[in-house]
Amino acid sequence: MARWEPDAAGRLHDAAMSLYVERGFEATTVAEIADRAGVTARTFFRYFSDKREVLFGGSQMLLDAMERALADAPAGAAPMDVVAAAMQAAARLVGEDVEHSRRRWSVISANAELRERELIKMERLASALADGLRARGVADPQAGLAAEAGVGVFRVGYERWVSGAAGPEAGLAEVVTAGFEDLRNLFAPVGGTP
Repeated sequence: MARWEPDAAGRLHDAAMSLYVERGFEATTVAEIADRAGVTARTFFRYFSDKREVLFGGSQMLLDAMERALADAPAGAAPMDVVAAAMQAAARLVGEDVEHSRRRWSVISANAELRERELIKMERLASALADGLRARGVADPQAGLAAEAGVGVFRVGYERWVSGAAGPEAGLAEVVTAGFEDLRNLFAPVGGTP
């Protein structure tokens, strides 16, 4: 493959993911990723600051989608409905390719440092959601509680989706919607009577 071919970032991403799955994250070097993609290691660093960024580079797009959903929510919407809309936006973005997500999750779940990085990413999303709710006039601690609950629903739904536990045909957005319904049902009286 010639080094000048287009979509170097995409080729690097695909090469890294393949190598991470084949060899493990720790055992894969930037030089190996670049070689498989048909570029130089220097080219790798034009697109990614380090090999973790292959897995986490989309975090800003996820945050942007959530913030757009927050801004687009009706002014009088309940805080949890606003959070659900933001998580649906995230689910639509992330849920486009289940096989990629499964590969990504297998790499992250096999490495303690990457799991920690994923938790930090989730905390940043929760913080941004809470800030967005506060900007809409939701007071604390409700803003923080709603944000943390929403991110929790997303995380549980994501893990069910990538593991296949939600069913072979279930989409991430569908699983997240069901998770918010499950959360609402947790507040219903046991046995259905008040």
